[in-house]
Amino acid sequence: MMTRDRAYFLLLNIGHFLDHLFMLVFATVAALALHREWGLGYGELLAYATPGFFAFGVCALPAGWLADKWSRDGMMCVFFIGIGLTAIATSFAATPWQIGAGLLAIGMFGAIYHPVGLAIVTLKWKNTGMRIAANGVWGNLGVASAALITGYFIDNGGWRLAFVLPGLFSIAIGLIYLALRWQGIGEEKAARKTAPAGAAAGARMGVDPGHRALLLRVSAIVFLTTAVSSIIFQSTTFALPKIFDERLQGIAASLSAWADNLAVPGQAEVATMVGTLAFVVFAMASMAQLAVGLMLDRVGPRRVFMAVAGLQIVFFTAMPGLHDAVALAVALGFMLGAFGQIPINDYMIGKMASGAARARIYAVRYVVSFTVLAATLPLIALVHANWGFDALFRILAVAALVILAAVACLPKRLPAAEVAA
Repeated sequence: MMTRDRAYFLLLNIGHFLDHLFMLVFATVAALALHREWGLGYGELLAYATPGFFAFGVCALPAGWLADKWSRDGMMCVFFIGIGLTAIATSFAATPWQIGAGLLAIGMFGAIYHPVGLAIVTLKWKNTGMRIAANGVWGNLGVASAALITGYFIDNGGWRLAFVLPGLFSIAIGLIYLALRWQGIGEEKAARKTAPAGAAAGARMGVDPGHRALLLRVSAIVFLTTAVSSIIFQSTTFALPKIFDERLQGIAASLSAWADNLAVPGQAEVATMVGTLAFVVFAMASMAQLAVGLMLDRVGPRRVFMAVAGLQIVFFTAMPGLHDAVALAVALGFMLGAFGQIPINDYMIGKMASGAARARIYAVRYVVSFTVLAATLPLIALVHANWGFDALFRILAVAALVILAAVACLPKRLPAAEVAA
């Protein structure tokens, strides 16, 4: 039975799905359609997506502040409806500058979800590790579906539909969320008027200097690994459709021919198959978050994080020079690590951050994360244009090694949440 509580969590999960889907539709559009339609190189097109990813990071801070000061549920309604409207507007772009402006607007509204949605998830429900992991799986399925949906529409109706139809769906979900949480928005605002002063004062009392030093050390590790992990996540998720377009053409063509023999000839095109292969890898790899969430609640973040970083080192080192079936298997391996690392820093922040400021603290985490995501796009373009993706894989192996070294400095137990306000 779908209770209001379950419906609430489901809508938050759908929001995470849509957030990542909208931010990565253009990755497949650029890789498989626009570079031919507009006569621009892959690296040139990435430049127009960069401001949107900067907005995705920088705007997380005001979004988190507004959520803490006004209403988290209210901000979620703004997210659903705003990102849906801007996605539809982006579908009308006729020039690179117009699509860049549309992606910038999508990034601004997309920035709302992570500091606000994760603050709701970590404050409202117990079993934080599994809740974050389940929510993360939905986000990763959004990453996966961006490649699948966009690849399908490129072959069957055009890339513009990949912005329009999810946009309409997001607006509908926003209206449902507003209807479900209308009363909750009012209660949330009323509670803010009566609560915070005493809680903030209590959080400042009795701070042990040693505890403060430990907190600072863990915080530094969290934000360092957040930045480096973001390089890995953006490089793999954004570039994977292009990587598969270059390296899995043999498999994609074979599957397309096989599907044409089973279905209506001409329907199973190579772009659809590349998108499907990316979707399969993303979807399978996203399940790593459930295992990671379970282990976080049982053994803590240090050992889990070290295992995930080690996994990435192995597979990134193995990837250069590979094609077709072997490349597909190794890509699944490093995507397991890339997705598996996502809930770990969110888990640590959720355990250390005070409830009153949690959305703002998550906002700072995502400003770091998504600003690095934006800066990674020029890196991908530069490396791909000059040395190819083999060089990128070696860079990512070094990045995973940096994470492993940093995580080795984590304590076995995290500092208590009360002093983290």
